[in-house]
Amino acid sequence: MPIEPNGLGQFERALAEQSQDVYVLRLYVSGATSRSLEAIRNVKNICDANLAGRCTLEIVDIYQQPARAALEQVVAVPMLVKQLPLPLRRLIGTLSNTRQVLRTFGLTTPEVDRAKDTDRG
Repeated sequence: MPIEPNGLGQFERALAEQSQDVYVLRLYVSGATSRSLEAIRNVKNICDANLAGRCTLEIVDIYQQPARAALEQVVAVPMLVKQLPLPLRRLIGTLSNTRQVLRTFGLTTPEVDRAKDTDRG
């Protein structure tokens, strides 16, 4: 295998492997509050647009299942937990900042974000 001085080939292979990952997400909400409904809508949009066919989403109402919330150490809601792929990540809020959600999940990089911003500029 030839050595790649800039690592571009390695980076592209890693992205290709990453694109095959199945994401297991769990969204903790508090009933049908406006913030909970907004978080549900936002995470579903993110999954549809960026993880089509590679995402399972479970929505857990902490009022109906308080033991699960305690087990998962839910400290605030709405809270999205990315169970898989590892590492485990948690996001609190309505998830309205799509770019931040994607970055936290490792679905984009600052370099890609800058390139997209440059294309729009």
